Order: sequence, then structure tokens, then C-alpha cells
Amino acid sequence: MQCARRILIVGGGTAGWLTAAYLARFFDGTGQVDITLLESPDLGIIGVGEGTFPTIRGTLDFLGIEEHAFIRASSATFKQGIRFDDWLHAPLPDGSRHQYLHPFDAPFQADQANVVPDWLKQDARSRPAFAQAATIQHGVAIAGRAPKTRNESGYSGPLDYAYHFDAGKFAALLRRRAVELGVRHAEGMLTGVEPDGTGGIARVVTREHGLLEADLYIDCTGFRAALIGEALKADFTSVRHILFTDRALACKIPYADPDAPIESVTIAAAHGAGWTWDIGLESARGIGCVYSSAHMDDEEAARQLRLYIGHDAYAARIIPFEPGYRARQWMGNCVAVGLSGGFLEPLESTGILMIEAAVAMIAELLPMTGPVDAPAARFNRLIAGRYERIVDFLKLHYCLSRREELFWRDNADPASIPDSLREMLRQWRHRPPSRFDFLLDLESFAYFNYQYILYGMGFETEAAPGRSDMPDIAAQRLFAQIRQYGEQAMQDLPPHRTLIRQING
Repeated sequence: MQCARRILIVGGGTAGWLTAAYLARFFDGTGQVDITLLESPDLGIIGVGEGTFPTIRGTLDFLGIEEHAFIRASSATFKQGIRFDDWLHAPLPDGSRHQYLHPFDAPFQADQANVVPDWLKQDARSRPAFAQAATIQHGVAIAGRAPKTRNESGYSGPLDYAYHFDAGKFAALLRRRAVELGVRHAEGMLTGVEPDGTGGIARVVTREHGLLEADLYIDCTGFRAALIGEALKADFTSVRHILFTDRALACKIPYADPDAPIESVTIAAAHGAGWTWDIGLESARGIGCVYSSAHMDDEEAARQLRLYIGHDAYAARIIPFEPGYRARQWMGNCVAVGLSGGFLEPLESTGILMIEAAVAMIAELLPMTGPVDAPAARFNRLIAGRYERIVDFLKLHYCLSRREELFWRDNADPASIPDSLREMLRQWRHRPPSRFDFLLDLESFAYFNYQYILYGMGFETEAAPGRSDMPDIAAQRLFAQIRQYGEQAMQDLPPHRTLIRQING
């Protein structure tokens, strides 16, 4: 009788427990895998608020976690996109500020009509913002409405959405579900890793459980990368020459008024050397100043955080990180998931997104017989390609800025822009981003995500004659229809806090 593949996940948190639960659910009832997760009880989780991408809904649904149960257990709220404040330019002397939204909904479609060329034909001085003109979600999100009503079941709703949640509570929920699915939870401290002499791992050494052996070791030890980095010496590719931010000063503050509205978006507010996130949870806001240590010291970052919050009655912690990733995240019988494999920066919530991508590939590619590292080369090509594409997408947010501080001027320097992004920007001067610009298996973001950033940042694309899909009158009718649907949605959908209270009640 064939023995089950033994999988040992080292490290808990979101990466470890999401990996454990996903693999246990994928192989549920097959008897093909035996999963143990080793977690140190001494390591805590940074619980200042976590943002996600809409893919998380499919993941949670696959795990068999009901949406309302997830929201209650994780202090979760809804997220409909990201609002960018002051990224194009700093606040002007007259007090005016630039703001744009990156919503999760794709631009509105009617009979396959493409609204982008018709929006580009309008007078740039008077036309509405691209997301406002092209989506129903813009007005709903800005007004702080929820993306659905309480009566809409499961992970469905009229608008696309993700979540904000408490990372510690979310990991605890995933742990309970993983254990329900048969994962063994071993509390203990990793004290050593013994190589197998062929580039893999023979066994790990623990303080409480002695030697542990497995067919596949999954490194979820965070930035430490105890297996893939410390033991196997996998090279790390830094992208700090492209993405400059490398530190965050994070805290959580309660609402001054328990009835205060909950934002329906992540707020990303630019400052002189980076940006500040503002995430609305049920009973508090998670706030973090992200910055480049080459352009701002820790003391100035603390001052920036105080200015944003308006007081200094909070406890904050510094989170240093090196933006980059390991090109080889699967080496021999060891594969990295989460921070041990790479991290770029908090912008656009790609951390959990990359965990989801990695564990889905492991589940699909893991062979039940033969060499366990047979998929390694393919996995590494796909995961490295995803990181490369995300680097381009994140850099797009910075390189179009017209801010005058050194950090932003350095980001606009062509020498800091990857060749692949520079080439696409050159083409996008003459046409909008298209689905044919992207390879599906390598992409985390679609062509319309690029459109929202480009046109939110005032990028100019020629509105070439003949590129419009509709006559002017038909286009005007479509834009009017989008406005009408948006206004109706704002009337039909409840305030965000109202829906969260209904669910929690």
C-alpha cells in the first residue's frame, strides 16, 4: 500500500495555517498526505490590520469557512479598493489635494463595449475621474457603503470586494479549520536543520519534539527563512533599487466614536518619503507609515505618523523589511511560502495574495510518487515571474508622481524603472493597457488594474481616431447609465458599519 506524503510546515501565522488548511482541504479524504505544522508558542503576530485582494473570497470558500463566521472571528470588514491621497502631487497652498480610487470592480461593460476610448476622447480638463466614469463601485466605496447586503449569501455580491481583518485572529481561525481537516499541530521551537547532502533537508531539530522528518518541508518562518535561507542558502534578489521603501512604523488606534463610519477602502496617503496606510477594522484603525530609510529616518517617520493621526497616544512598532524575493523558492524537498519566499511592500496587499498563489501551485503540482522536487523548476519560474510582474505594477504607482521631494524624484528617474515597465509605458502613450499585454499564469493584476493607476495618476494616452467603440451619443448614454446605476447602488446598499453590526449581531 502506498504511504502518504509527509508534509512538515515550519511556522504558523497566516502563511503557515493558510498553507496547512489549503493542502488539507485539497487532499481531504484521499489519504495521500500527512500534514504536521510546527509552531513556536513564543512568536507573536503583528495585529495592526491586514488587507487582502478579492481572491481571498475564493480561498475562504474553498476552505469551507462561512463568510459571516469568518467576519465575526477575524474582526473583519469589507474592502472595495484603495484610495490614493496626494500621490500625484503634494497638497497645494490653496488646500486642494489630488485623490483617486483603484476599485476592485472592472470597468462597466455593456454589450462588450469598451468605455476607455470614449473616456479618453473627453476633455481632460472637465471629464470625471476614470474610476468615477467607468464604475458603479466608485461612488459606493467613497461614500462608505458596503459592497453587498446582509441577505446576499456566501461570498457573492453585486460588487467585487476583499477584506480588512486582524491578522492574529485570522491565523487562529485558520488554525481551527486546519485542525478540523486533520492537520497535526505541534507546538515547539525549531533549533536546527540537518541537510541531506543533496541540496535538501534530511530532518529538522526541535526543542520539544526532537528530530522531525518529512518528504516535503514548507518554510513559513517569515523573514527569518530558517529553512530556505539559513539552511539551504537560497539567494535573495533585492529590488530596493526599484522599490525604495524598506520600513514601516505601525500601530492600532481605537475609534474616538464607536459609531464612527468605517471606510470601505484602504487609504494610502502619500508623504515625503513614502505613504501611510489606514485600514478600518470593526473597533479600531490599523495605521502604518511606510517609508524609505534612505530618504527618512525613524524619528521623522514617527513625526509623520503623529501628524497623520493627530496625537501621539499610541504604541507603535518598527517593521523593517528588505523588498525582494528568492528566485528559487523550491529547492530539493523544501519550498518557501510567505515572507520566507519574498516580500515587496504593503502597497496593494500582495503579501497574502502571494501565499494564495504559492499554496495553490503546491497543491496542484505536488507529485504523489517519484521525486518530490519534480515541479521545482516550473514552480520557481512561475513564482519568480509573478514577483517580477508585481514589481512593475507597484513601481507604476510611484514613477508617475509629480511630487518634488527627493524620494519621489528618485522614483520618477528612468534609471529606477524596469525596462519591461518602461516599454509598456511607451506603448500606453498610444493605446490603453490591453489584456494581451499580460500572461495570465504570471499575473496577479489585470489590465484594468493598470488602467486605474495610469489614469488615476494623470497619464496621457492618445485618443486616436477610430479607436472608439461607440458613436458619441451612445457613449454619453452609457456613461449616464453608469452614473444612474451607481446612484441607485448607493441607495440600495447599507452603510459599511451597519452591515458589519448586522453580521456581528
